[in-house]
Order: sequence, then C-alpha cells, then structure tokens
Amino acid sequence: MAATRHPRAKGPSPGSGAASLPEPVFHDPKHHITIYQGDCLELLPRLPEESVDLIFADPPYFLSNDGITCHAGKMVSVNKGEWDKSQGPEVNHEFNRAWLAACQRVLKPNGTLWVSGTSHVIHSVGFALQQLGYKLLNDITWVKPNPPPNLSCRYFTHATETIIWAAKSRKSRHTFHYKLMRELAGGRQMKSVWEIAPPEPAEKRFGKHPTQKPLALLERILLASSNEGDLVLDPFLGSGTTALAAMRLVRAVLGIEADAALAGLALARLAGETCAVLVAVCAFGAGLDLRACFVDRSGRARTLKMPLEPKLVHRECKYFFVGRDEREVIYSVAAQTLEDAWESFRNSRHRNVPVFSVIKTETEIYLAQ
Repeated sequence: MAATRHPRAKGPSPGSGAASLPEPVFHDPKHHITIYQGDCLELLPRLPEESVDLIFADPPYFLSNDGITCHAGKMVSVNKGEWDKSQGPEVNHEFNRAWLAACQRVLKPNGTLWVSGTSHVIHSVGFALQQLGYKLLNDITWVKPNPPPNLSCRYFTHATETIIWAAKSRKSRHTFHYKLMRELAGGRQMKSVWEIAPPEPAEKRFGKHPTQKPLALLERILLASSNEGDLVLDPFLGSGTTALAAMRLVRAVLGIEADAALAGLALARLAGETCAVLVAVCAFGAGLDLRACFVDRSGRARTLKMPLEPKLVHRECKYFFVGRDEREVIYSVAAQTLEDAWESFRNSRHRNVPVFSVIKTETEIYLAQ
C-alpha cells in the first residue's frame, strides 16, 4: 500500500533553494517525491542549506575500463556508460570531494550520509569524508550470496560491497534505532556484516540498472537511521530504489539523476508503485437458445469434445485519467490513440484537474460459437 505524508515531513518545494531549481521531471505532492534530471554538482548548490535528514548515494564506481565480467553465465563487458569511466585517481577523487562537500552543506546538523561502493571508489570516498570533517560511524560490508565468478581466476571472487555511514560532523547527534535493529537481528546486536540478496526479478520488471541496489538494503538503511517524515536525498538516483523505499516507509524523498533513460526507469517504477486503478467489469447473460436443453452431468458427458470457433464481437481501447491529488480515476474515455484521449479530456469538465497518470486498457470480447 502506498504510504501517506507524515505530518512532520518537510522538504524543499520545486523552485526553492539558494538559486532557482529547474522544473522537476516528477513531482508527487501526495507522497512528497520530487525528482530532478541533471548534474548533482549543479543542482545540489541550489537546495536550501541544512534541509536534508539523510542522504544515500551510489556514485559512479569508475569500473568501465573495457574489461569483462560474468552475468547470467555469459561473458559480458563491464562498461556501463560514459558516466562510469575513470578519469584517473586524482580527478576521480576531486569529483568525490566535490559532491560530498555539496551533500554536507544540505545535511542538517544531525543528519547522516550513506555511500556504497566497491574497492574501486570506496577508499577515495572514505578519505574525502575525512578531509571534509564528516564523522565516520560504520563501514557496512554487504555480502552478496551469489556473486558472479571471477573469469580471470587471478583474484578472489568479488562478493561484497562496502557502505560507509557517516554523520555531518563530529558534533552531530545522529539517529540510530538500536532497538529495532536488534529486533531485526533476532534479539542480538546487529553486526556490520549484512547478507542481503540482489534485487528480486519483480524489482527489475520495468528495466534494469547495471548497479541497482535491492529494496531490502535501502529499507534497512532508512529504518536504522531516519524517522517517518524525514527528507531523504539521493544525488545519484539511478533506477529509483531509494525513492521507492522512502515512499514505502513514509519518508519524503528528493532525487537527482543525470541520465534521462535512467530517470525514465525510476519514474516507471514509481508510477507502478503509486498507481492503482479498480476496474469493475459487469457481466451479463442472455438466453439465445429458447429450446429446453437437458444437461448430462455424468462422466460420459465429459468425454464429448465440442469444437469452439471464437468470434470477436467487441474491441475497445480505453484511457483512464488518474488525478494527482486524490489518486483516483477522474475521467475515462474510449479512444483510438492517447492523443485523442487527451483531446477529449481537455474538452471535458475535468480539464482543470491536475493529472498524475493515464492508464490504457484494451478489451476484446469473443463469442464462443
């Protein structure tokens, strides 16, 4: 079930901040989700100072070096895109310092930041955090139960990622729900080694991200170190896992993603989570054969084979317009195309009602002869 806004939830609205923010590519006021497409180094300085309670970041790992890896039993390239190519250790480290400094500015005094990464990037991140005056709280070892094999046979199989948890400064009084974590750990103190499976197939039904994190991982992070109503920021939103976890756990969320295709994937996942339409189908029966008919319910009757030749008697394409605020169907129309449906909506009495999404259904009715 989709979460609702907690009364304490606060976050910057579109257009607020040190400088004007661009229009978000997704803004859901009901669930308090705002997503911007753009470079986080350009957008983070425009957010209000000390406005964010928690940050989760999954930055580029700088792994795209024309190497190979194993995926689903096949040899595949490790290249993920231009955004993941290494520019050299010095340039990579300066990039990490820049975005971490921008995140530190928007964190509240008691806010915390989580950063995930492999050995290719996480040591630079840790050093940058120390340089900037963050307080290192924990380094979590995320163990992947079924990692891909190492094809070169010259290294140990890469079966873990490191997640650094840090507070804004040494003066921070960070949030930690110790009792809840102890309960989830079976009555013992939760260790810093977490065995969590990769994303379930259902988490990738709208598309795949090369470094997608499982919802279970983000949910544990948010449960451990944030409260209902807190504002969560993800400067490298990717496929939107942070936004989904935050929405489910009644947190407001602000995401930034530079890649248009990945931002579209995040929007598809959010729409799939927040949209629910109830379609009632009314069925009616009519006696077309007026002659009395004896129905043989014996076992012998089940051996008879009646050839069926279905005939298409009705086809309809219908569009349902879901309101942005109440999240219910405000208008529906049968139309051949989405453009025709929008034209009909603009001419209806609901034309001034903000629309959250449009859902298309196709119905075909066959008569079995």
